[in-house]
Amino acid sequence: MRFGQTPHPIPYQGSKRQLAPLILSFLPTGKFETLLEPFVGSGAVTLAAAERGLCRKYIVGDALEPLCGIWNGIVSDPASLASEYSDIWHRQLPDPIAFFNDLREKFNRDRSPSKLLFLLARCVKNAVRFNPSGQFNQSPDKRRLGTQPKTMAAEIQAAHGVLKRKCVVKCGDYKAVLELATPNDVVYMDPPYQGTSEGRDSRYIKGVGRDDLVSALEKLNERSVQFILSYDGTCGDKVYGEALPSCLRMKRILVDAGRSTQATLNGKEARTVESIYVSSGLAANISVPALVPRDFVQQQVGLFEQV
Repeated sequence: MRFGQTPHPIPYQGSKRQLAPLILSFLPTGKFETLLEPFVGSGAVTLAAAERGLCRKYIVGDALEPLCGIWNGIVSDPASLASEYSDIWHRQLPDPIAFFNDLREKFNRDRSPSKLLFLLARCVKNAVRFNPSGQFNQSPDKRRLGTQPKTMAAEIQAAHGVLKRKCVVKCGDYKAVLELATPNDVVYMDPPYQGTSEGRDSRYIKGVGRDDLVSALEKLNERSVQFILSYDGTCGDKVYGEALPSCLRMKRILVDAGRSTQATLNGKEARTVESIYVSSGLAANISVPALVPRDFVQQQVGLFEQV
């Protein structure tokens, strides 16, 4: 089984696809019943874990309802989702830019999951962006037409194959998903970072307050639920939020995630260093450098491919 074959139907800037092998290396195989991912996005960690059979069940959730609609399609009706995407993709061909702009307006009215999937596949750098009114406002990428329908159908079907009869989709606030976790489960969280979900640089449908997040993590600790959290970090000289408090008893691991896609999008060059926090019950078995270099991350990908 190769990591490169892990299904990836939802294009999403900030996806943890490349970091998934490192993240999953922190989880003992066969120890946990359910993996919960309440900020599912592209679901890279859930899909990689399901492909490896790390847990028996998976619960994914998000505050963005049409994104949950995409996941419901993947889990329950992959053929319909793939067909709707193919129809949209082919209808763009006479005038791709005008079609994208028109479809974006229609999506902002009807919140159709298949329309969102096309917009994500077709927009600049696959970077989801919403304005303060909750309207999708990212522009089309003029250099490409988005994922080809045959490729998208194959990715959707492959994702369905690893998740069918194992995955439940919960739409809404992340704290409601966390309440479902037991000491037999493990949680992976990739919430919007402090510097991208509040103030002028807000770019997501719903931000996550730092104090609320800390409170949620405290409750997980009180209930003996283990978790891994991707949160904050740096991009060049820009710092996304302050470190989370030591009272949470987490191990903080800094990871060189490579060149920043967003910086490249803005015509700059910068490297991204991400923080991964690991709960105390998982941290005892972890032995990695204080700053995990890029080649170490790539080594983990290689180890994943050998499974």
